[in-house]
Amino acid sequence: LSFSREAQLFVEKFEGALGKGKGKKFYAYKVMMTKKWMKFQRDFENFKTACIPWEMKIKEIESHFGSSVASYFIFLRWMYGINMILFGLTFGLVMVPEALMGKPYGSLPRKTVPRAEEASAMNFATLWDFSGFAQYSVLFYGYYNNQRTIGWLKFRMPLSYFLVGVGTIGYSFMIVIRTMARNANEEGGGDDTSFNFSWKMFTSWDYLIGNPETADNKFASITTSFKEAIVEEQESRKEENIHLTRFLRVLANFLALCTLAGSGYLIFFVVRRSQKFALEGLENYGWWERNEVNMVMSLLGMFCPTLFDVISSLENYHPRIALRWQLGRIFALFLGNLYTFIIALMDEINLKLEEEKIVKYNMTIWEASLYNGTIPENSTAPPIQVDPADVPRGPCWETMVGQEFVRLTVSDTMTTYITILIGDFLRAVFVRFFNYCWCWDLEYGFPSYSEFDISGNVLGLIFNQGMIWMGSFYAPCLPAINVFRLHTSMYLQCWAVMCCNVPQERVFKASRSNNFYMAMLLFILFLSTLPAVYTIVSIPPSFDCGPFSGKTRMFEVISETLEHDFPSWFGKVFGYASNPGLILPFILLMVLSIYYLNATSKSYKEANLELKKKLQSVRNREF
Repeated sequence: LSFSREAQLFVEKFEGALGKGKGKKFYAYKVMMTKKWMKFQRDFENFKTACIPWEMKIKEIESHFGSSVASYFIFLRWMYGINMILFGLTFGLVMVPEALMGKPYGSLPRKTVPRAEEASAMNFATLWDFSGFAQYSVLFYGYYNNQRTIGWLKFRMPLSYFLVGVGTIGYSFMIVIRTMARNANEEGGGDDTSFNFSWKMFTSWDYLIGNPETADNKFASITTSFKEAIVEEQESRKEENIHLTRFLRVLANFLALCTLAGSGYLIFFVVRRSQKFALEGLENYGWWERNEVNMVMSLLGMFCPTLFDVISSLENYHPRIALRWQLGRIFALFLGNLYTFIIALMDEINLKLEEEKIVKYNMTIWEASLYNGTIPENSTAPPIQVDPADVPRGPCWETMVGQEFVRLTVSDTMTTYITILIGDFLRAVFVRFFNYCWCWDLEYGFPSYSEFDISGNVLGLIFNQGMIWMGSFYAPCLPAINVFRLHTSMYLQCWAVMCCNVPQERVFKASRSNNFYMAMLLFILFLSTLPAVYTIVSIPPSFDCGPFSGKTRMFEVISETLEHDFPSWFGKVFGYASNPGLILPFILLMVLSIYYLNATSKSYKEANLELKKKLQSVRNREF
């Protein structure tokens, strides 16, 4: 009876497909719609994959160069997305409102090129140095007016400028920590390497591939994955002389420390020279003296990673561990150079503040001279009209800081592009065409084709992003410059990798997450916010430029807004909430909560690993 019922249900369900039943047309229509729906879902998934920026390029690179090189381009794409958000905030809430609703160029001294600089304000050399008309534009801090509201919308420009500067840092912290948490969740309990080669041999091929180019990429990807697995297996079985290895590693660390100390001293020496040149007048010196600090920092960032790579060959680490040591050393190099540069900027800011006092005194004398030596206190006569280009003005240390960061970013970008064109492309052309008529084999000997420098490129991205976070408060154009840099770098470096580089001799598997990159990025973000917060809290703004001119400290715009635009009780509540007596216990509670959650997550991870080992032991006993 049960078999009869099942047969009857089968006949009723598929009656149209079995013969001349009444449901044949409906069944055929249903089958056709099901197939079309499945095809639509498959096409939509392909469309979503195609909409991911540079996804196919990164997959192609991963198939030929391994997951370690692909992880750099994934990180670059992630950084591009972050900078697009930062660019949208600064462009939409700071630069566009000032350009559309603020006072036009030439209406105020801060918006006008001084008379002495007008002749060279449009020269290419001046604009390339971000002076002249570029300096007196929405690109830099000093152009913005200190009016509380601008335009018919009554847009609060000083408040918007301050909140956008704070919001970009807060958003960056939030997105970096969130990405680290997501990567930690995806990492799980580690890789299962049981029967690794069998799984790769029998389950790697995708039988739905119908495109020859896709098949070639898949074949290269499987080959690369086997190379990665072989390196992992060799490293797990390797035996070494522990005493010789320890000696070589100590020697390598000593050489790396000497290199770091030498680069720090060189930056310090060059900065001192530049301060001397500034006191004597930069117009008396050439292009190299004016850009010596930026060029030396770029050259150190270009050659020191190569030296660290030579030093790391002494240590005989696993390629993944060697990459992390290399990243740490280059990170220390860039961080030391950056903070040496910041200390030099702080000294220059102090000089500008002293100069500002002299300018204030001179402006008092100049204003008195306009009234024939007397300043009438209760005069009703109309004020004397003076062209804004002829009005004396202060040094505006904020614009100076923004210009330095923009120049450093541009010089670093140009150095990177020139390195790719000369160090990769011309080297590959020389090896390719002169190998037939040379005394030795250029491809396998010296100079050979270059390998992709993962550590140097990753740290270059992180170092450049630190400069963006640090300088965007004084140069709102920095996120736009960085978006252009990252966009062109993606295409140029993808082309250079596929055309000019060869895979590494020991292709190794990257970790599942990029948390090591993210940890360095979070650290540089924290260190980048310290100088910006110090200048906002401790250093008085310039008296005649920028949205905070006329205030004792930049953060006073918040108290001013609370006083004029909110009820009095709200200001009292905000004052109580910002009391250090409440903030410090709250921070302590947050630290304790983070420590507790971290300990709990470690215990859960250890429990997962123990369960995994038990399952493996049970499986081995059964077989």
